[in-house]
Parts: sequence; structure tokens; C-alpha cells
Amino acid sequence: MAVTVKTFASTSEAAGALSADRGARYLGGGTLVMRALNEGDVSVSTVIRASDQALTRIDASGPRVTLGAGITFAKILAERDLGFLHAPARSIGGPAVRNMGTVGGNLFAPSPYGDFTVALLALDATVAVQGGFGTRDIAIEEFLQSRERQAGTLVLSVSCARPASADAFRYHKVARIKPKGGSVITLAAHLPISGGRIAGARIALGSMAPTQIRARAAERVLEGRSLDAATIGAAASAVTEGASPFDNALGSAWYRREIAGVHLRRLLSGQE
Repeated sequence: MAVTVKTFASTSEAAGALSADRGARYLGGGTLVMRALNEGDVSVSTVIRASDQALTRIDASGPRVTLGAGITFAKILAERDLGFLHAPARSIGGPAVRNMGTVGGNLFAPSPYGDFTVALLALDATVAVQGGFGTRDIAIEEFLQSRERQAGTLVLSVSCARPASADAFRYHKVARIKPKGGSVITLAAHLPISGGRIAGARIALGSMAPTQIRARAAERVLEGRSLDAATIGAAASAVTEGASPFDNALGSAWYRREIAGVHLRRLLSGQE
């Protein structure tokens, strides 16, 4: 089956073409689309590209950071102002994948991949998308819950608030092959502190459900409390509530449930 490649100068043209063709897929870094094509995915009839420079723009000068959807993980690692995102960016594949893989593409990566998106979920990111409806911003949690229905939209950028302090954001990926393997589990925590107590706790998990999820029970335990041993222990005990882990070659659902609390305890204690 022949595949048509169409390149557009603007995101609006690319978004229009994407929404008008059910067989169209957007090509950013190619780590997902090219794999699908090479594996014989016949549902892809058209590959859409855009040369709009807005997709590769970074705004990291203020308290809120915006990353164009076409920004690669290698580019993030090269930006000193994005230091808080270096750990999740470094956990994506090997050098070749980090040179090609993009922020926008990672939003669509199926489990056990999509680790950078776990970090964005913990940071309460906003996703800017463009389609037949025009342009709008979507909370990342809403975006992930409707990800299958986002196939006809073009992701323009993601944005999130910069953590107030170096230890307010924490990230850890558990993988059998480091750093490039798929995750057994991935954890990210954003724990802003006000008056010595946690205010606005967000815990995100990867490979603990079909898509990235928040550990809301653990968040409730942490909210309004100081980060002491008792609080950390209670959060670790609650972290798998509402999760639906799966079996695959990297680990069983049982194993994922068993280790999630262990690694959250270490993460919150500063041991990972």
C-alpha cells in the first residue's frame, strides 16, 4: 500500500489536513509513526509534516515553561533553564531516540513508554492543540483520558509551571534495561511546600494503567501534611489505589503493585 507524504508550511494547514483524513498520521520525530509503517500498519495512508518553526520553539524565560511539540529530548537536555526536566528527558531511550523523539510524540506513546508524559502529568501541564475546532488548551489529564480521540488533532505545544524549588519535583523510572528500556513503572511527584506543609500534591504513574494516571489516594494522604516518615509511609501504602497495572514481558501486574509503594517511598525520601 502506498503512503503519501504531505508537508505544510503552517500548523493550521497541517492540522486541517490531519483532521480531514482518517488515514493521516502526523510525523514529528518518527519514533512512533515510522515504527508503525515499518511493521506494516495499513491504517496509515498519509503522513503529515509541518515546517512551522513554532513547533520547535522553547520559552523558558519565566515561571511558566512552554515547549513546542517538535522539541526533542536531546534539545531539552541541552537547555540549562530546563534542568528540572533533564531526568525525565534522559530516561527516554538511548541517544538516537533522544535525538529524534519529541515532546508531542511522547504524549501518544503507549505503555510501557511515554515516560516524559508522566513528568508532565505530575507538573499539571497544559496541552495546546489545533484541529477543525481551531486552537485550544487542554489540561494534560483530560488530554490523556481522551487520547484515542485526539488522533485528528495536531499538538502544538505543552506548558507547565516551573517548580518553585529543586526538591519540589521528583522523578524516577524503573527499567530492566537502563536507560533505554520500557518502564516497569515510572513515578513523578510535584510537592509544593507552603508553611512547611504540602500544598497541591500531584503524584503521577506510568505503566500502572493503559495510560499515565494520577495516584489520587496518595495525593490526598500528602495534602496539607509535612513530608515526614509517617506521611511518606501512608502515601506509599495508598499509591496503587485506583491503578490497573498490566502483565507484559517487563513485569506482571502483581509485581508492579508490589514495587510501586517501595519506589514511591524512596522517591519521597530522597533516595532515588
